[in-house]
Amino acid sequence: MEFPGPATPTSPTTTTRTGYELPTAAWATSGLPSRLIEGAVERTAWKIDAPGVASLDLLEPLRNQLLAAGFKVVFECETEACGGFDFRFAVDVLPEPQMHVDLGDFRFLSMQRAAPAGMEAVGLMVSRSDTRGFVQMTRVMEDATVSPALMAANDSDAGFTALSGGSVALRASVQPPLPAMATDGMEKLLTGGAVVLAGLDFGTGAVDLTEGRYGSLAALADWLGRNPDKTVVLVGHTDASGGLDANIAVSKRRAASVRARLIGVYGIPPNQVEAQGVGYLSPVASNLTEEGRQKNRRVEAVLTSTQ
Repeated sequence: MEFPGPATPTSPTTTTRTGYELPTAAWATSGLPSRLIEGAVERTAWKIDAPGVASLDLLEPLRNQLLAAGFKVVFECETEACGGFDFRFAVDVLPEPQMHVDLGDFRFLSMQRAAPAGMEAVGLMVSRSDTRGFVQMTRVMEDATVSPALMAANDSDAGFTALSGGSVALRASVQPPLPAMATDGMEKLLTGGAVVLAGLDFGTGAVDLTEGRYGSLAALADWLGRNPDKTVVLVGHTDASGGLDANIAVSKRRAASVRARLIGVYGIPPNQVEAQGVGYLSPVASNLTEEGRQKNRRVEAVLTSTQ
């Protein structure tokens, strides 16, 4: 892909054998109209140094390149015409800071073409901050097979090389394993009553916890196992973008996803942990900056035992 400015990948390309709900129309009260395409799903995101460039100027050259490659437009929309907040949280979007979506300025494009093995489809989310543009491309190849070599590369994380002219090429790299949060950090539950679960990655719709090893969850599970008489509530938090009711719903779904992982993977008794969400009502930083908003999007474990 050629971008209208220097482009830097913000996350490794991930490829999984699964399915993708390709949006086919704007959000409606009944949900997001979409078509499930099963196969190899590839997700990539970039940030583009293009101060002052509108979201349409980011999307247009990408659309033209895909049209030239034989893709046809299935659906295209802009912000409120997409469905605003509801659309953004219904589609497959990588979490911050890998993909930034301004709820007041984003565009989405669904395209597809016939391929030898079946249908190939692309979903493009485009948005921007004050100084950069952001693009996520989700590509699905129907009935395609993910090669063992590619899956091995994903297991060790993929890397990128930025090229001149705004294009990007893949390169192989090996990243260090995810650092585990120190188990004794959970003792803050006893001394301070709460602890932020660091490093959580929410995938589709930004509410479901993605697969992976999370040091903070392992540490919390270990602490709960060593303290079976203690109970905690997982509290989801958001930034101040969007309405309160929608943010409370999103934050509670995030917390519920973490709770499900603790119960299903670590065997924590369901009555030892519950999930709630408070939306943007308990910020830890200013919502006036992107850095502050990122800090406000979190899940905390709060001690509820009184003895």
